[in-house]
Amino acid sequence: MLLPIVILSIVKGGALLFACLLAVFSCIGTTEFYRMALPERKPEGYVAALSGAALLFTPFADGDRLALALVGVLFLAFALLFLFRIRNVADAAREVACSLLAFIYIPFLLMHLVMLRQTPFGVQWLLVIMLIVMTNDSAAYYTGSAFGRTKLYPLVSPKKSVEGALGGLLGSLCGTLAAKYVFFSQLTFADVFVTALVIGALGQAGDLFESLLKRSFGVKDSGTIIPGHGGVLDRLDSILFAAPVTYYYAIYFFKG
Repeated sequence: MLLPIVILSIVKGGALLFACLLAVFSCIGTTEFYRMALPERKPEGYVAALSGAALLFTPFADGDRLALALVGVLFLAFALLFLFRIRNVADAAREVACSLLAFIYIPFLLMHLVMLRQTPFGVQWLLVIMLIVMTNDSAAYYTGSAFGRTKLYPLVSPKKSVEGALGGLLGSLCGTLAAKYVFFSQLTFADVFVTALVIGALGQAGDLFESLLKRSFGVKDSGTIIPGHGGVLDRLDSILFAAPVTYYYAIYFFKG
């Protein structure tokens, strides 16, 4: 349900509406992260969720420099906050590290989607990301269910298989080819091949990374906001890793 809402906002809404939607997802995702990593820090989690969401709007101002400045300010602010709200000295370093990870992992990575939306062909690139993620997930699931024999990374995700991962990449390739012929003819075949494999692989890595975090924190899902599918982070994990690489590919390598 989450991805169709995002796709609708991409196609029908402007950049600001898209940023507002991502800011809502960022707030929820950051709250979920604090609930997993720092459950005893609920007030700090709510403050982090709201302040981190501000990163989603920096591309409308001074872009990269303002975003970096805001990350620096947020780190200093939360370092001081944790310094003067010590609960247990032995846990202080872990808590500060987790607070910084929350900012970088969720709003900072999501911010690249807003920057991508503002590039030429930004709408098309965003649809490509969504299409790659959806085709990757579906193909990986069905391929893994039917042919999965070799464990991909059992320490982090026991159910995922090498066969499923390869099937997912094939699905990404098919999805990107469909994008080229349906709505993004400016893509060359080299663009199709590179973006499908790189974004598809990073999407799988993003899913594994979130599984690593959940196992480390001892939880099954990041939240329960989406019945049967976990939390917002469980739906965004692939996109978070794909967003910055797609943005930098679009501005530095894509010829249009």
